[in-house]
Amino acid sequence: MATINIQGSSLGNALQDLLMADDLEPGDGPAYATCKAIFSYHPLGQKIADAPVAMAMSQERRIAVPGSPEERVVDRFKRTWKAMGIDHHIFNTKRLSRVYGIASVAMVADGVTPSEPIEYDRLPTLNLSFNVIDPLNSAGSLVLSQDPNAIDFQKPGAITVNGTAYHPSRTCTVLNEDPIYLDYTRSAFGYVGRSVYQRALFPLKSFINTMQTDDMVSRKAGLLIAFMKMPGSIIDGIMAAVAGVKRALLQQGVTDNVLSMGSEDKVESLNLQNIDGASSAARRNILENIASAVPMPAKLLLQETFAEGFGEGTEDAKYIAQFIDRIRIEMQPLYDYFDPIVMYRAWTKDWYETIQKDFPEEFSGVDFTTAFYRFKNAFTAVWPNLLEEPESEKVKIDEVRLRALISIVQVLIPNLDQANRATVIQTALDNINQNKVLFQSPFVLDYDALKKYEPAEAESDTGSPRPYTIADSDPVRSALDSLSASVARLPDRRTAPKRIAAQ
Repeated sequence: MATINIQGSSLGNALQDLLMADDLEPGDGPAYATCKAIFSYHPLGQKIADAPVAMAMSQERRIAVPGSPEERVVDRFKRTWKAMGIDHHIFNTKRLSRVYGIASVAMVADGVTPSEPIEYDRLPTLNLSFNVIDPLNSAGSLVLSQDPNAIDFQKPGAITVNGTAYHPSRTCTVLNEDPIYLDYTRSAFGYVGRSVYQRALFPLKSFINTMQTDDMVSRKAGLLIAFMKMPGSIIDGIMAAVAGVKRALLQQGVTDNVLSMGSEDKVESLNLQNIDGASSAARRNILENIASAVPMPAKLLLQETFAEGFGEGTEDAKYIAQFIDRIRIEMQPLYDYFDPIVMYRAWTKDWYETIQKDFPEEFSGVDFTTAFYRFKNAFTAVWPNLLEEPESEKVKIDEVRLRALISIVQVLIPNLDQANRATVIQTALDNINQNKVLFQSPFVLDYDALKKYEPAEAESDTGSPRPYTIADSDPVRSALDSLSASVARLPDRRTAPKRIAAQ
């Protein structure tokens, strides 16, 4: 049996048995133990399973709850999300689904048997825990129906773990790729998705051979070849001893030492020049084959740096961004499962009482259930784009938006009554307050006072009343003056990139 030792450290018997087996051929499907060994021991195993998921979750979702005290509501949701460790549960579930082909997450509550549904109204008072279930623990319950006329044809349903059945509302099952009719997945014990290692099993084995080559080269790189005159047949013993002394001195010689040798003696290092090109090309080809089989962008597997960042919009960056967007789509069922649970745990009655006290005009007459469902129905969570715009482009876009907003206000206000003028001003300032780059502190006006304010009519030089202008309203004029001053402070569009570069 072949063995692998790198500087005396074994890679592990499981990896040796599974990946160095001579009978492993292209097209062989991995079993459950094979996938576990690859993930646990293979140098690329964890990276293949984790890297895309980690990149997809590297940014936080942009959460919004319109029609609510948004900052308070969103902050409460995010704090509860982190306190419950939801990101870890989502990451672990998606990771295991990539390793084996399928994985589930189950909600466990003290005092409630797994087969019973949990009333979501009770979630704030229950002691909850989330367990991530791999296919060995749920074996037999997620085989999936192969009857094309069945309503559950190739659809995961309720799971059973060690003989304990879970109510469908308590679990969420994620597949890696869609099932193929009558294609049994050995790693997942059912007709389900397939492991991310399935198509890459043979090149993953070949990668171990490149590690053996690297180990051999590192050990042979310091080998010295001594060309010495061979001793004659008469004095073999004496000359052999002298040659042995020379080799010993050569081996012990270091910097600043002087070593004398015969005129016909010569010392060279082992020439490994031809190995470098062949081994490097083979290693790169194997990595590209693995990336194609996984599949994932080869740049992620090769650990190559980008010549330009994501913000420059290069083709490689666009391809990787599309790949990560697809991973996020595959993870969406997990977020849909956890979002309502976190809402019920975060937006409680006691917390809502503080909202009523702080915002009496909006929520003093609104009961908790009505407010909760208002928040829940207005809840949105959007992933930010990986291809972020450079700062120079953001400055240009903000400038255009701000000037357009001011123009809209100046056109509408002269033709509106005082109540609608206040509404227009409030809408404009709400849009401006969302720009945290230009305006760190939000604009706040007394909109009720603005609605009741009646500007004084001024006499014109001709004696006839002149039309109402925007300058007649002190609150309106004050708001527009602030907007105009902010626009004036914006950098010129032609010089903005230069100023940012200088900073």
